[in-house]
Amino acid sequence: MEQAELQLIVITGLSGAGRTQAMQSLEDQGFFCVDNLPPMFIVKFAALCAQSQGKISKAAIVCDLRGGDFFASLSEALQNLKQEGFSYEILFLEASDEALVRRYKESRRRHPLSPQGRILDGIQAERLQLEELRSKAHKIIDTSSLSAQALRKQVAELFGKKQGPGQMTVSVITFGFKYGVPLDADLLIDVRFLPNPYYVSDLRPLTGSHPLVRDYVFGNPIAREFMQRYLALLEFMLPHYLNEGKTHLVIGVGCTGGQHRSVAIGERVRDFLQEQGYPVSVKHRDCERNRKG
Repeated sequence: MEQAELQLIVITGLSGAGRTQAMQSLEDQGFFCVDNLPPMFIVKFAALCAQSQGKISKAAIVCDLRGGDFFASLSEALQNLKQEGFSYEILFLEASDEALVRRYKESRRRHPLSPQGRILDGIQAERLQLEELRSKAHKIIDTSSLSAQALRKQVAELFGKKQGPGQMTVSVITFGFKYGVPLDADLLIDVRFLPNPYYVSDLRPLTGSHPLVRDYVFGNPIAREFMQRYLALLEFMLPHYLNEGKTHLVIGVGCTGGQHRSVAIGERVRDFLQEQGYPVSVKHRDCERNRKG
């Protein structure tokens, strides 16, 4: 891979201004990110990315005062990057004194430049140190009035692709209520109101993945109407989750034992979301567990 093909973002700025949120946003956009990389290793890092044979085409590094004396050599490292043929962009994050003081008080952390003194003294000292670097920044974001979510969205708009289905992955988990509800589910749907194939002797040993069970479940007009309404709801909701910056959604589909109805419904949800362009996977958590039971 040629060096010019590497998109490299250097994230820096004032402590407490949101560097971590910016890095997380770029990670969600597919960037390979390294936090608190000493400047002396920046050129080597870029070279390794360039030698990855296309596996790493987008990378971001966070450089800040945690690097101590190393931070002073950042300007030299960036100059070396240019000499080696690498292009890069500097994202500089800043905020008002009032906003930074408030954030430090809320987090109960000490400022790195004033560990034993006033937070405001550390903030003002850091501003002076970063004046030259700020003047070289390609993009500057003032995060004073931004929530973490709003900052991540703004960074995504600056450096990522426009939001679309491919930027949010969906996990569908089918389960049995008698084994407990998945703790990480964002959306839960209970399909125990549908007729249970368990009470049909020929279907009892099968799962919702079997055509006979699917035909039984969706042969019911109530199930068909439910499926139509629920898929329409998902089609409406998911783009709005994207707009709020969500990158992973977990949908839980539950029945009594997690073997028949939830499996059939969960796989139908997966197929629909795949047609919509979302990367989606399905896991039948209790299917075999219930059969053994």
